[in-house]
Amino acid sequence: MAKEELECSFCGKQKADTNLLIAGLDAHICDRCIEQAHGIVAEESKHQDKELSSELMLKKPKEIKAFLDAYVIGQDQTKKVMAVAVYNHYKRLLQTTTDEDIEIQKSNIVMVGQTGTGKTLMAKTIAKMLNVPLAIVDATVMTEAGYVGEDVESMLTRLLQAADYDQEKAERGIVFIDEIDKIARKSDNPSITRDVSGEGVQQALLKLLEGTVVNVPPKGGRKHPDQKFVEVNTENILFIAGGAFDGIERHISKRLNMAAIGYKSVQEGEQIDTQNLLQYITPKDLKDFGLIPEIIGRLPVLTHMNPLDEATLRAILTEPKNALTKQYIKLFEMDNIKLSFKDEALDFIVQKAVEYKLGARGLRSLCEEVLTDAMFSLPGSEETSLVVDKAYVKKHLSRTRLNQLKAVS
Repeated sequence: MAKEELECSFCGKQKADTNLLIAGLDAHICDRCIEQAHGIVAEESKHQDKELSSELMLKKPKEIKAFLDAYVIGQDQTKKVMAVAVYNHYKRLLQTTTDEDIEIQKSNIVMVGQTGTGKTLMAKTIAKMLNVPLAIVDATVMTEAGYVGEDVESMLTRLLQAADYDQEKAERGIVFIDEIDKIARKSDNPSITRDVSGEGVQQALLKLLEGTVVNVPPKGGRKHPDQKFVEVNTENILFIAGGAFDGIERHISKRLNMAAIGYKSVQEGEQIDTQNLLQYITPKDLKDFGLIPEIIGRLPVLTHMNPLDEATLRAILTEPKNALTKQYIKLFEMDNIKLSFKDEALDFIVQKAVEYKLGARGLRSLCEEVLTDAMFSLPGSEETSLVVDKAYVKKHLSRTRLNQLKAVS
């Protein structure tokens, strides 16, 4: 008798009036309601795809490079490489047709460049332009699972936090892995014992870079053992790795010299630029430095950052949207003080930055040293203007301080 009374909990149809009635825990659903529900889900996913394309604000490679030009000085080749890789990656995300079953693979990037040349700034600027979450993580603190330090999954926790715990948004974000060179093999031979913060971390990164579903602790790993894990699919996350690779020039130089004997590696008449050997970098040099071949294969786009010369450093001081001089002018303006820099003063600051090999980060150290006294005494005084000339800079850049900066570099 009870069987005759079964009905769909959604539309109320009796079992006799349906083709199929599926039983749940304490409810039933008919085939017609399932079809309608499937239609609603399909429509909703289309709507989300449209939202994705509108949120991403994807631009053409030339537009991406133009945006980067406003914030990052020089590095034209790297900007082109980054613009193309990012454009192709997000085109892959927006791909809807699967007619030919051609699956576009990810283009993870590895950037090699001296400290202070703008690797992190490049990643930050691209994320800002695309309106996607960005997590900047440090490879130096990572160890294999089970050892003291952070597990590689913790980088996805940071990405979730950057996306305000919106999982779908996080799954199309960007992860910038800084100091990737610090997890290089400690020796040429594969380790028989555990290399827990070197080769071990590289092995743990492999599936993450390629694309897999990872159980991510939303509050971070070991301090909250009772939390529920969030399943994050890394297939559509773009990984950008950056590192100084200090000493890799030796491997490049050795390879170029060896290739010169018996083989014409460099075109006739073309001189090797010994001041910027990084421009000749190849995946083999990364392998010789200590990255395992599997991880190099999962970071297929290789680019380099040129060392900063005087002209570039001079431009960094004044040209970008958030240039250092503009920042200080704004700071003084908030106290109704008009700050101006003479060209000779800026040239002298750049000269000292080059002399002491301080790079772009060093420019800020020098500017702080020059302006600290003024930032301390002028607010609240009757002064309404400050002109920084060469004499002013020389007076405030004491020899002792410069020697300290030199020791740090």
